[in-house]
Amino acid sequence: MAILSEYEEQPESVKTPFNAVLDSSDPLQFLQTAFEFVARETDLFKKDSVIKDVNALVRSVKEKLDADERKRKEKAVPVASNDGAVKSDNKRVKEDVSSASQSGKEPVDQKMAEKDDDNKGLRAPNKGNGLDMENYSWIQSLQEVNVTIPVPPGTKSRFVECEIKKNRIKVGLKGQPPILEGELYKSVKTDDSFWSLEDQKAIAILLTKQDQMEWWKFLVKGEPEIDTQKVEPENSKLADLDPETRSTVEKMMFDQRQKQMGKPTSDEMQKQDILKKFMAEHPEMDFSRAKIN
Repeated sequence: MAILSEYEEQPESVKTPFNAVLDSSDPLQFLQTAFEFVARETDLFKKDSVIKDVNALVRSVKEKLDADERKRKEKAVPVASNDGAVKSDNKRVKEDVSSASQSGKEPVDQKMAEKDDDNKGLRAPNKGNGLDMENYSWIQSLQEVNVTIPVPPGTKSRFVECEIKKNRIKVGLKGQPPILEGELYKSVKTDDSFWSLEDQKAIAILLTKQDQMEWWKFLVKGEPEIDTQKVEPENSKLADLDPETRSTVEKMMFDQRQKQMGKPTSDEMQKQDILKKFMAEHPEMDFSRAKIN
């Protein structure tokens, strides 16, 4: 608004009325209309620095809103209320611990804490065996990884910057910080990896894995890891695999289910069978004190 005010103060400026209706469900359409109006009536978009200037304006507005929101939250949470909540929670925890001690059982919270420690840092995968992040999401099969990055509606492909290397990826829009950047979990086949712009509102990226017998724990380093034991391949895709690969995948799926239930894996079961057969063939030997893992 300050910029418009400066233009109005100039005696030679031309004041052109601007009429537009803001639809709260589609604010970006309003901005597009406003930008097109400014482009027609002024020379702003002829400047080389226009993208940088507009980005700076948007960033300034966003930072101001974030600061106002932080101040509002600080005023809305009184200190006394926090103290009361902490005391109440502490009292409830003490009662739970006391009750559990009297019954000779471990507190429920303690059991859950131990369980969380076992899986510390691991997240359950999404329905596509990947993870949903703040600015993008990814899914995977044993052969490939698919990444989806939402972008403002109406985005043109010429504004997209996507760099796919063997062990690294960088994706974003021109003149803006990268949306996704980092070292990949494992290497990819660059010749078989590519990106496309879907409906001018999302960047779709296909990464073909070099090692097509392993589930990725994360997309780029620094992300939370997923629990690959909870990965669920689509059975309908097993028929597309060659016999050797299908056998290996089915074995992996079986072992994952066995581990989740606390039961021995296929390799462990095979070792047990060999040991039982050996014991049956040598009844004269005493295995009563043998430690069998």
